[in-house]
Amino acid sequence: MRAWSAILVLLSVLASPAHPGPAEPPPPDATDALFARMEREAAGVSTISSDFIQEKHLAMFRRVVSSKGRFHFQKPDRLRWETTEPVASGFVLTGNTGRRWHQRTGKEEHFDIRRDPVMKIVSDQILAWAKPDIAWLRKEYRIRVLAEQPLSLRLDPLVPGAGAPDHIRIGFDADGKVVRTVEIHDKDGDSTVIRFVDTVVNRPIAPDLFR
Repeated sequence: MRAWSAILVLLSVLASPAHPGPAEPPPPDATDALFARMEREAAGVSTISSDFIQEKHLAMFRRVVSSKGRFHFQKPDRLRWETTEPVASGFVLTGNTGRRWHQRTGKEEHFDIRRDPVMKIVSDQILAWAKPDIAWLRKEYRIRVLAEQPLSLRLDPLVPGAGAPDHIRIGFDADGKVVRTVEIHDKDGDSTVIRFVDTVVNRPIAPDLFR
């Protein structure tokens, strides 16, 4: 579920542009205002597309495993997440149905979230994260604003469980409008860093990408 967590965090923050402010973390009332502004601005976002570079840092082996890919999201319920290098793999989700594939196995599998518990969880969370639903986020995570210039957030799971990360960090660009990095830190010392480049918002997406 860690990979899904990264995707869901991504959808939340990319659909929620924020604005820079003081360098010091704001007081609680300022944080509430920041989240309220994020929700208002996210209402105007219909599509998101971005390239990404993912690095998996394996603490035990002191290795870094890198991959590249691209994702597309269209409200209310269309998502395509795919890795293009070094191995092609990914999934597409539209409403209740989708498909996933992997180059190494050569398999392509169709699924229905009404009969797939894992994908049902993913789908339910996508809707909450993509709005974003700040009330829902606060039920799942303790959210801290580490800095506002540039904007940096830390999310700690309120109910740690099997597969849950230790914490997640989100870093925005200097303008506070585009997410540059998502870091997922595991309890065993491993971490995954996803860097986003060439992000575009509200550009039409070809329908075929979600088939």
